[in-house]
Amino acid sequence: MHEKMTEEEFAPILPGPGESDYERYLRTDELLALQKTPEEMAHRDELLFQTTHQSSELWLKLACYEVETATAHVRAGELAAAIRLLRRATACIELITTQIHMLEHMSPWEYQEVRRVLGHGSGFDSPGFNAVRRVTPPLGEAFHELVRGEGLTVVELYRRGREFEELYGLAELLIEWDERITLWRAHHFKLVERIIGGEVVGTQGTPVEVLGNLVAKSRFPELWRARNELTALAQLED
Repeated sequence: MHEKMTEEEFAPILPGPGESDYERYLRTDELLALQKTPEEMAHRDELLFQTTHQSSELWLKLACYEVETATAHVRAGELAAAIRLLRRATACIELITTQIHMLEHMSPWEYQEVRRVLGHGSGFDSPGFNAVRRVTPPLGEAFHELVRGEGLTVVELYRRGREFEELYGLAELLIEWDERITLWRAHHFKLVERIIGGEVVGTQGTPVEVLGNLVAKSRFPELWRARNELTALAQLED
């Protein structure tokens, strides 16, 4: 009798498919049906390939959602709120950088079987990284507007950081966001080189070396240049 009452007490109350509210809230029926079945696979490692990329897209979706909201906070002068969300966003990029190494468990030869069923699929078409490219410039614009509003240059902000603690903290999180993206690109490039080689052409006809060229690209060049200027100023003062 007690077991029956307990089962009834914790029976699902949310709408949707699934035998529990956990399954219904997270939509696990839909989520776990997004990967190919064993019967559909050209190679068993397709599950590894799809799981890694699909989970990355989810983390990138969250990261960009947080960056967009953080940008709105910056425009409103709410720096503490922006800083909190940007920390979360950079952690998302750290996660996908770590998990990309799961793909190193694929044999370079056996991967060729997976590659044959990708069509023209390419990381250049990633909705997540296209969203990163979309949400990042407005964040930089909002930051620089705030710096100018204080009558500062970026170099002056760094020299007087203790007077503008939150603004300085925001500057450092922009640098971290940019750095995490660069590190992801570097890891991704080496992964591709490790699996298919560095002197070949990708699924959309793009040479792999193009990925390597993207590694050096920065999204907030003024913040990076400020380091050079600060070093030069310090040397003049010596």
